[in-house]
Amino acid sequence: MIHAGIYYPPDSVKARLCVAGRQALYRYCGERGVPHRNCGKLIVATAPDQVSGLARLSAQAQANGVLDLRELSGAQAAALEPELRCVAALLSPSTGILDSHAYMLALQGDAEARGAVIVLRSPVAGGRAADGAVELDVGGTEPTRLRARAVVNSAGLHAQRVAASLAGFPRVRIPPTYYAKGNYYGLVGRAPFAHLVYPMPNQAGLGVHITIDLGGQARFGPDVEWIERIDYRVDPRRADGFYAAIREYWPGLEDGRLQPAYAGIRPKIVGPDAPAADFLIQGPAEHGVPGLVNLFGIESPGITASLAIAEEVVARL
Repeated sequence: MIHAGIYYPPDSVKARLCVAGRQALYRYCGERGVPHRNCGKLIVATAPDQVSGLARLSAQAQANGVLDLRELSGAQAAALEPELRCVAALLSPSTGILDSHAYMLALQGDAEARGAVIVLRSPVAGGRAADGAVELDVGGTEPTRLRARAVVNSAGLHAQRVAASLAGFPRVRIPPTYYAKGNYYGLVGRAPFAHLVYPMPNQAGLGVHITIDLGGQARFGPDVEWIERIDYRVDPRRADGFYAAIREYWPGLEDGRLQPAYAGIRPKIVGPDAPAADFLIQGPAEHGVPGLVNLFGIESPGITASLAIAEEVVARL
């Protein structure tokens, strides 16, 4: 997904970096030939009591600098997507999709062209803050110790563990770790939608929505499952709850058309009963260790914001 920047509280780090990152990401994909499509998204209200929520989202998006949302009636939305049932909708023209693997390969190519070396299967076993630098003990088949003037801890689900392994790093600066698993199901056959379709957000997240890949295949998800351990298996039985959620806005979905696709796990820094947390980008000014930047809680819209996050990291260093 290339997110527009609609859902995040005004003045939050997520809002600021999502909007800046989205603009940079479209430019980058165009310049590097990364496959992407500016397909747009519909956020739909399926009942009259949800319409006021669309207005709040629209006002929030405008405060975040997303100025291209269009309010649609149910008839206007159905004219765009005849299979869709709703009473009102917001159209986000700047939402899109990209080939994330091609994007990562382009970033890798840029890094290597500037002298970077990508070293895989080299886990961080520990380290220390020492004399204005960071030393890392690196495992794998050829264990070694690296001394670096700058270290970016972008370890995703494992970022807190990496930070905790650094002797001399203040433990009070490490947020807790929670894993929120989202299960996705694929649609058998092609989807009848050209736009992404999202229901109104709920307390658990953005609801069971339709995303479409560059090949025209549809995925539905996520549901939210709080887990203790990393586990990417998708239980086929969880699809039962998806049918009812999807039929709120696509009543024509037939039985038997959903099959397990994949799961993603978000690195949350707050638990299930807490309001959603902002990105936590933590540099020397916050934790006192020279040359170290920690990226905690980088979940959605992390890919959209990634180029803007990189600029933020450089500024912290």
